[in-house]
Amino acid sequence: MSPDVVVVGAGVAGLTAAVELADRGARVCVLEAKAVLGGRATAFTDPQTGERVDNGQHVLLGCYHDTFRFLKKIGTDGRVRLQTYLDVEFVDRGGVRSRLQCPPLPAPLNLVGGLLQWDALGWADRLSALKMATPIRIAQEGLRAEGKGRNPTRIAASPGETVEQWLINNGQTARLREMLWEPLALAALNQSVREASAPPFARVLGQMFGGDPRDAALGLPACPLDELYAEPAREFIQRHGGEVRIGSPARVVLEGGRVAHVESRGERLQPACVVCAVAWHALPDLFQGETGPVDAVRLAAANTAASPIASVNLWLDRRIMNAAFLGLPGRTMQWVFDKSQMFDGGTSHLTLVASGAEDVMEMTNDALVALALSELCEALPDARAARVQRVSVVRERRATFSLAPGQPARPGTRTGIKGLVLAGDWIDTGLPATIEGAALSGRLAAEAIS
Repeated sequence: MSPDVVVVGAGVAGLTAAVELADRGARVCVLEAKAVLGGRATAFTDPQTGERVDNGQHVLLGCYHDTFRFLKKIGTDGRVRLQTYLDVEFVDRGGVRSRLQCPPLPAPLNLVGGLLQWDALGWADRLSALKMATPIRIAQEGLRAEGKGRNPTRIAASPGETVEQWLINNGQTARLREMLWEPLALAALNQSVREASAPPFARVLGQMFGGDPRDAALGLPACPLDELYAEPAREFIQRHGGEVRIGSPARVVLEGGRVAHVESRGERLQPACVVCAVAWHALPDLFQGETGPVDAVRLAAANTAASPIASVNLWLDRRIMNAAFLGLPGRTMQWVFDKSQMFDGGTSHLTLVASGAEDVMEMTNDALVALALSELCEALPDARAARVQRVSVVRERRATFSLAPGQPARPGTRTGIKGLVLAGDWIDTGLPATIEGAALSGRLAAEAIS
């Protein structure tokens, strides 16, 4: 029997949409072109160690409400170790270690309290942080207005303003920018603060510091990404009468202002509705036939630039970290994660991450590993005595879409085609290219169909 809904793409957005629809009684068929599920958030088996290694480190925030809704529905929300409140250790460029701990106070007092106690900052830095209260409050007002279906009356940041310009315009000192705002922005936006547009970052800060103190807490997956959501989502969909097909590239054929059918591996499916949840760069080639109503979206997708991530995985002969992760502000590799402490066993490597990694993508693997080791030893002197047993470099050249001012407008969920909706982190949720943006888009797509 033909499914009620075909979902094209089995990343976070597609699987969220499929789970939501299956939970509402729809017969869903998910088509994934790759041989594995997960899209740009997946895992692979390291051929030498046999360990499952994520293709890039993903950190969740307590304010990722749609993500946790999705994980709870598929029964894996317990596989994320979420802090009680924001608690991060940093090692600055001078090698000085410090810890930012936000107490469990109502927002934004939790941030103020954390900054007042953070010994990495001087008083000028702490006082400058108070100037962020107004733009964050405006961002929170905008979120509340949207939640009530109204347009915000004020904006926290201008679309033509970069994150760096926005922070400087709001009186943030160079020290505070380097130690706090830039690491947060790079992690959330995957783009240099000199290039990324400010409004998505303002929105993230509004979510982090606008509600429950736990909204600002960091959450680390306690298992590889495929075990966190991809395979459990597949099992959920199948239990509810649907199917998930890998190695099944699809084409959506349009005719007369509607979806005529979906072609995949020689089969024609004729569902009532289609959710297109592929990455933005795959969208232009997804449609065939009378594509006029979606040509503007296809053109915008084709003209949207990408921003890369580079990860270096190091297997050492000893443990060198006493925390599961550590911020390395002012460096190329901005974060280091100890998977042996994060995961529930069977993994023993460190992952160093460079977000917005344009400057290192053309480096050789040897040069990139040497850079990562140099910065690791600079931050953690104990690493100098460790022996490297194995290295692995992962480059995701199209990890996220660019948020630079002047990029094409992101489309909404609905299209001009009957029964055709869009999902994916590129859809205009107001959020950057995060797991939360993808999960939110998937829910919105399911609601648009239902």
